[in-house]
Amino acid sequence: MVEELAQADDAVGACTDTAAWPLSDDELVAALDAAHRLEQRLAAVTLALVREIDGRGTARAQGASSTAVWLRERLRLTVPAARRLVDLAAALDTGNPGIRQALADGRVTLDQARVIADTVTTVHTSAGAQVADKAVGVLTDWAGQFDPTLLRKLGTRILDHVAPDIADAAARAALDAEAARATRDRHLTLSEQTDGRLRLSGTLDAEAAALLRAAIDPLSAPAGPDDNRCAGQRRHDALADVCRLALRTGELPDSGGDPAQIVVTTNYDGLTRQLSTGVLDIGLHLTPDTVRRLACDAAILPAVLGGTGQVLDVGRQRRLITGPLRRALVLRDGGCAFPGCDRPPRWCDAHHIHHWADGGPTNLNNAVLLCGHHHRHLHHSDWTVRLSDDSHPEFIPPAWLDPHQLPRRNHYHRRT
Repeated sequence: MVEELAQADDAVGACTDTAAWPLSDDELVAALDAAHRLEQRLAAVTLALVREIDGRGTARAQGASSTAVWLRERLRLTVPAARRLVDLAAALDTGNPGIRQALADGRVTLDQARVIADTVTTVHTSAGAQVADKAVGVLTDWAGQFDPTLLRKLGTRILDHVAPDIADAAARAALDAEAARATRDRHLTLSEQTDGRLRLSGTLDAEAAALLRAAIDPLSAPAGPDDNRCAGQRRHDALADVCRLALRTGELPDSGGDPAQIVVTTNYDGLTRQLSTGVLDIGLHLTPDTVRRLACDAAILPAVLGGTGQVLDVGRQRRLITGPLRRALVLRDGGCAFPGCDRPPRWCDAHHIHHWADGGPTNLNNAVLLCGHHHRHLHHSDWTVRLSDDSHPEFIPPAWLDPHQLPRRNHYHRRT
């Protein structure tokens, strides 16, 4: 397979180097159709490989918390996109060979295959395998005429075509299946942007959507005739107000031994002169005005930083990695320090590099932030961690994974 894919890669490379302008209109359209069909056939190969990797547990063996996270690092995908790939690979492998073959033949697109798989799963639950097989054939034929959105709408009435005698009785089962899909597909993604902002995207199930609307709708109404904010800006400000209200209750769970809080790093002299910018513990930057506004209602804790940002001192150290020492770890590591992990500080434990039970001290030079999965993985695998010459953690992979055992670092939380 590797050799065949290499030959296909060479063929695609040759096409890439060939100019399209000499083609006639008919040839241009034919080339586009061929390229699109090839893209779908390659998607079928990708899904088969993803399914095998997921089934073998390759991702977890290499230290990733899931196959989706491993695919993000390996293929530079977003985690939601990688998760959809893993889910579709499993769906096509476990009971939908007809859909897999249609994709391999280039008769359906990847998005259409996902719609058909969801619809057929619903039909199988409500009407059985035989009717589900009929539904695959009908939906595959429809895929030649309709895009994924229309195909999904038509799929809600598929039983009227393949099993009209049970269509009404199956409507409730279809609703239940749709609710189960909504629960499965719910997610919220927070993505840092290069200009210091945070992009929020996701899909809420019906209950969470109702809760969100109930919370922000009263706060997102125009404040008066002089309120020039657009609707989107008002909803943004309302969400921020809801978060402030939640933090003020004092009832949120602790985060790494500390109360839920916002941590801002800034220069004290610059703060007093109204010139200093700040950095949040999640790596986002703040303007001087924002820093001063937050400082009006905050406890200011001293921290001494070196020229490259490494923490030199931060208050009084304690026996446990909490308080000032944990805040120093957050300043240095920014989140889980394991290579390829993007989990934030609030999800992390503090790990003793040289175990405390073996005499290791509780200080910054003997600690590293790790999420729960990578904390367990480090204790039960051949990975090792150390601090490099610049006082930042680096991880040594086991020899079976990298014979050269080159040190690896996490680049998701870098501040510079």
